[in-house]
Amino acid sequence: MSGISLRNIRKAYPGGPTVLHDVSMEFQPGEFIVIVGPSGCGKSTLLRLIAGLERADAGEIKIAGKRANDLPPQDRDIAMIFQNYALYPHMSVRENIAFGLELRGMPKAERNRRAEEVARMLQLEPYLERKPGALSGGQRQRVAMGRAMARNTSTFLMDEPLSNLDNALRVAMRTEIKDLHRQLGATIVYVTHDQTEALSLADRVAVMKDGHLLQFDRPDVIYDRPANRFVAGFLGVPPINFLPTEKLPGCAGLAGSDDLTAGLRPDILAVHTAQPAGPSLAARVVMAEMTGSDLLLHCDTAAGRLTALAPRLALGGGTEQVWISYDLDRALFFDNQSGARVDYVPGDRQIR
Repeated sequence: MSGISLRNIRKAYPGGPTVLHDVSMEFQPGEFIVIVGPSGCGKSTLLRLIAGLERADAGEIKIAGKRANDLPPQDRDIAMIFQNYALYPHMSVRENIAFGLELRGMPKAERNRRAEEVARMLQLEPYLERKPGALSGGQRQRVAMGRAMARNTSTFLMDEPLSNLDNALRVAMRTEIKDLHRQLGATIVYVTHDQTEALSLADRVAVMKDGHLLQFDRPDVIYDRPANRFVAGFLGVPPINFLPTEKLPGCAGLAGSDDLTAGLRPDILAVHTAQPAGPSLAARVVMAEMTGSDLLLHCDTAAGRLTALAPRLALGGGTEQVWISYDLDRALFFDNQSGARVDYVPGDRQIR
């Protein structure tokens, strides 16, 4: 299996801005890495540099311990899966899966055997003789994955492979991709702008913005201890609430609180129909979205607009005026100037 090392990677386009600024990461063999960030953050460019489709202006790329900067794509032992499938419409599923093997001179019987083996793993056996036009979007995506898998490589690069699918199919395909990762044991580097995909799929997540790597860690660490306000706001559904600490009851005694913003994730909020004990905010519900068993409440408070999640049946019909309480020991705090997270030490009322 192949690990990947990126050291001080820099990339700029002629006459344009720098799209990657000294990006450094180490991917261990067999890891599922997700690179996430908004459009234009440099995540797809980084994937293309690893694949050898573009060249870095500075820095070093190593694959399986060997410098790869000057290696052509075909010599990197990497398979890439694109957003648009790139299937040949005149070829059957079998022929699409086996096409790369044919280019490498593999005998027909062997490449058919390999195509059938991959189709079995991806539950595509009933469709081996169909053309892509007769397949659903999810089936076409599995064929694209199968073509990459047929090469029997140790590293897969996936560039937003699910973005063209509807929501229900994306959820199903996430499960299939994670299951395939367990079966193959391969290194997967997966690019997406969808933070739900990042948190659900990854062993580790790399969060990028404007060509900079902001944080690289396990999904739970990034969610619980985001490096800065951008990371906290980008990851998490429903999104985190940012409120000025000087307007938030319970924060008045925190040292340095005047220069901070509090981050309250909806899962640390509780909604009440009467004022509870402890820190809380009176709230007027502007909109209530039913998500099934829960209500997503968008509220106006004296500290600002916030979103809370509440069990629908527990509130009954009284959702216009509520009280929202919160656990300050689970709140996040961010410096107003730098945006960096600062640590609040429960019990001693200090910001560190």
